[in-house]
Amino acid sequence: LHKKPLPLPKDFPSYDSSNYFKFEVIHQSKKSNARVTRITTPNGIINQPNFVPVGTIGSIKFLDPVHTKETKSQLMFVNTYHMVVNSNPDLIEKAGGLHKFINYQNPIITDSGGFQVFSMGHPELNNNNNLDLTNEVDAEIDVNNSKITNQAEITKRELKGMSGKKYPGSIISITDEGVTFRSYKNGNKISLGPVSSVQYQKKLGADIIIPFDELPPYHMDEQKILESLQRTHHWEAISLLEHIKDPRKQAMYCVTHGGVNVEMRKQSINYLTSLPFDGVAIGGSIGKDRQEMKQLLSSIMPFVPKDKPNHLLGIGDLESIDSLIPLGIDSFDSSYPTRLARHGNILLTDGTSFAIKRDENQYKLDQPLEKGCDCHTCKNYSMAYIFHLFKSNEQIYFTLSSQHNLRVMNKIMENYRNKILADEI
Repeated sequence: LHKKPLPLPKDFPSYDSSNYFKFEVIHQSKKSNARVTRITTPNGIINQPNFVPVGTIGSIKFLDPVHTKETKSQLMFVNTYHMVVNSNPDLIEKAGGLHKFINYQNPIITDSGGFQVFSMGHPELNNNNNLDLTNEVDAEIDVNNSKITNQAEITKRELKGMSGKKYPGSIISITDEGVTFRSYKNGNKISLGPVSSVQYQKKLGADIIIPFDELPPYHMDEQKILESLQRTHHWEAISLLEHIKDPRKQAMYCVTHGGVNVEMRKQSINYLTSLPFDGVAIGGSIGKDRQEMKQLLSSIMPFVPKDKPNHLLGIGDLESIDSLIPLGIDSFDSSYPTRLARHGNILLTDGTSFAIKRDENQYKLDQPLEKGCDCHTCKNYSMAYIFHLFKSNEQIYFTLSSQHNLRVMNKIMENYRNKILADEI
């Protein structure tokens, strides 16, 4: 496949999404490359920098979509792979798409399924030193922030919880047309590729969709990464051609790859941004740690077009966000705040967190999780009650703490936007 000539810009028909997808740069910081931007979609506005919570199968874990919107989240990330495995996209389309099916009246972004196909199909991808597109950021953290559990084990446990049984989501074959793999739910064969992934995302009806791509492991030799890059470029071009046939008021972001090789990253950016994509996502292996990630992104962000939105796939912890916003990254996604909540960590607006299980919290009968917080949990319940729920292993704890943490995360992002507007970042 990598030897086939790539489609060129002239091979694409006319495509204009400006009547339903509008991107604006509101303010460019005088202090750094940080910027405040706005996206207007048919289902609402996204103010950036923005944190995007991951609603794997159409809901944030332990939060329904209505309460998710109440946390002031402006965009939800839904995983096409998990929707295909766990639902019937034809019925969702018949219901009017995800917005109506899950009753979420805000913008939605869906991924192509490529990340899950390759990361779950090749267990070694979860055991290398690649900085989390799921490793450290979304790892299980105990209430003292001292224990990191292997992400692969967490994924296995949570997928088992989805289905009641555990089947390996193993890859059967990779061809020019895409990938055939086994469902982790029942072991059935499923095919996913550049055409079928877009068709599924059309049925789901998200505002922003992602083209099908390949995820090579971090420790792959450069020749194989180059071959993977060529395959990904073909798949993304085919995805875009399929999208343009029937836009349905959806925008499509490209996904740049190239591992940690800066020249391959530039090559990927140059080719993909020559095509009529609506935005740029940064995917694939981006480093073994935060330092390598920042170094890579510092090198490649100057080549990402400034007149389109960009998104960093799979990264969304506060330490990373804080170091990357000055580079000009617009949005981030992960399960960071809700995973913290599930494991007993309560976020505060200053970016710190504390363990709800601390004994002194049981005596705070008239104090919310954070003074001045306007979330549903803080307006209605005391810290002592949340402590009681956590220590009693009551399921409602997960909902109340997740509501709080997601609301705080969105306030933190609002604070970042205000600081950029004041040229403080």
